Amino acid sequence: MEAVFLFCTDAGNGTDGKLSIHGIFNELRAPDFPARQDQMVLVGIVEWQRDLQGRIPFTVDLTDPEGKSIFSIEGHTDVEARQLSQAPAKTQLILPLKKVMFPVPGRYRVRININGTELSGPSMHLQRS
Repeated sequence: MEAVFLFCTDAGNGTDGKLSIHGIFNELRAPDFPARQDQMVLVGIVEWQRDLQGRIPFTVDLTDPEGKSIFSIEGHTDVEARQLSQAPAKTQLILPLKKVMFPVPGRYRVRININGTELSGPSMHLQRS
């Protein structure tokens, strides 16, 4: 399994099957803490191993600088079987994060668990403006 995740302001699936990503970022500024971000998007592409198929569960946690989860998403994706002549199956995830509270300045990390495998996602740096 290969995966790439990013924070952005907006993302969408095109009619051609391509993922469009707009406004990639990894830092936010706030005048005071706790700070609230009304909306951002965590977007990712997961390319699956050929032997994996069916319903695959996942969880995504945004963790504070001490490693405590401050925002969680649970879900699943359906992975289809693919012929050897085709590219491996992929999942495009567009996960809106709304009204996220950041209690303190610092580095926030994304922790992703897909079917029991833990991955590190992108970091978000919160700074006082």
